[in-house]
Amino acid sequence: MTVLTPTPFPHPERPPEQVCFDRREFGLILSLYGRMVAAGEWRDYGLSTLREMAVFSIFRRTAEMPLYRIEKRPALRNRQGMFSVTGMDGRVLRRGHDLGQVLRVLEPKAVRIVE
Repeated sequence: MTVLTPTPFPHPERPPEQVCFDRREFGLILSLYGRMVAAGEWRDYGLSTLREMAVFSIFRRTAEMPLYRIEKRPALRNRQGMFSVTGMDGRVLRRGHDLGQVLRVLEPKAVRIVE
């Protein structure tokens, strides 16, 4: 009598339950956010971790629409870049592979008086 062991069902690769910013990315975002709060430009933020993307929303006041949304979409990693900054009107202001470069669109412009 031959005893056969059952073959296990293959486990397909599961997508992650939710997408999150990692520590370095979150540090870059909070550094910019802290500078803009100190300047009086921004006052509140919201964080959403969804199945296909993570969103950091920036508000001028709590009850308004977000001024900007910083999004991380790993599905776009090999295409346009997984990071993007979207304006209030829904336009993508900048997209790329490096979060530091993408966040530069939100940096306040240094204005100097030339005499």
